[in-house]
Amino acid sequence: MTTDTTPDSPAGSFDQPVHVDGAAHLDDLVDERDVVLVDFFATWCGPCRMLEPVLERLADETDATIAKVDVDQHGALAAEYGVRGVPTLVLFADGEQVEQQVGALPADRLQSMIEGYTNE
Repeated sequence: MTTDTTPDSPAGSFDQPVHVDGAAHLDDLVDERDVVLVDFFATWCGPCRMLEPVLERLADETDATIAKVDVDQHGALAAEYGVRGVPTLVLFADGEQVEQQVGALPADRLQSMIEGYTNE
């Protein structure tokens, strides 16, 4: 999978999930984007792999930025957000954490969750 790390639309959205390379990168995304859904995942996690195509589609079809944090590479960052299981999904709107869910949620529920903050 290729990672698009540059905005490709006038709205400045990403059409692919962005792989976070540290706390400062995540902070920048949350500060610069209206809605950010962060997927704390592990490469060995089956539910995380099942969620991957759903997140790719959401990145392409919604105004939210989808960010991915590998908990094995960024354990301190995962701990900062209280991640105890993967996948953990954390939703930010206007720079503030508004929701946190553990487990692979269905695509329609994730889309509704995102749209609750992008269509206000």
